[in-house]
Amino acid sequence: MTKERKDVPDPEAARCLRVLFDELYDAYTRREYVPPDPVEVLYAFDDPGDREIAGLVASCLAYGRAASISRSVSRILAPLTPAPRKTLCAMTNRDLRELYAGFRHRFTSGDSVVGLLRGAVRVIGERGSLGACFRAALAGGGDIVRATETFVSTLRKGGEMQDSFLLPSPADGSACKRLFLYIKWMSRRDAVDPGGWAGVPPSSLMMPVDPHIFRIGRTLGFTSRSQADLRACREITQAFARICPEDPTKYDFCLSRFGIRSDLKMENLLATCATAVRRG
Repeated sequence: MTKERKDVPDPEAARCLRVLFDELYDAYTRREYVPPDPVEVLYAFDDPGDREIAGLVASCLAYGRAASISRSVSRILAPLTPAPRKTLCAMTNRDLRELYAGFRHRFTSGDSVVGLLRGAVRVIGERGSLGACFRAALAGGGDIVRATETFVSTLRKGGEMQDSFLLPSPADGSACKRLFLYIKWMSRRDAVDPGGWAGVPPSSLMMPVDPHIFRIGRTLGFTSRSQADLRACREITQAFARICPEDPTKYDFCLSRFGIRSDLKMENLLATCATAVRRG
């Protein structure tokens, strides 16, 4: 019989980690630390309808080298700018196929991008916006994971998508790092996350578990999973919810900088975290 996991971190350790993480949040959750994070693409769009399209593209292609991601996202968004929503919704399927013929971003072809954009257009036409579609899924019952499954299913159906890698679903057991990152970008608002979607409370969000957050979670005992799957994502999110119940993804950006920037060392962060936990 499997033993139930104890609360990790325990209340005192959670308190100590919150003090530490709040200090890191104040120090590093700033625009100057964003490049080359793909969230910077969203800052060019004031209209939430434009921003949600830019964010969907940027998050779905957020795999591989940063420079390659930037080039690929720019290649897709440049013909749609400055008003992606209006421009995209005025295009025919033939327009899209011609526009992105020959596109390639590692495993992603132009056909996959067309399917994603066609799905977005269909959802916008039926629901008014991607945000409205997601809110309806969330209001339909269940948690954020179930809402994400419904959201993905709707987009895939609308675009007749066959590429589950570009737009993964929690139903497949995926940790959906890129998709949970997108939902966080659109639902939270601070110096880095631009927001744009109302009605999705930060307390409900799932932590985007990239390799850096996974390493932190493993080191601190938030999960014992050997890979960053959906179960690991749930366990790591639950641990951060004990640290910051009202906003468990608050520290995602500042902590992940220690795995991305050469001037911030992950080993130093992990040692500081371990000291905080021991004090707890």
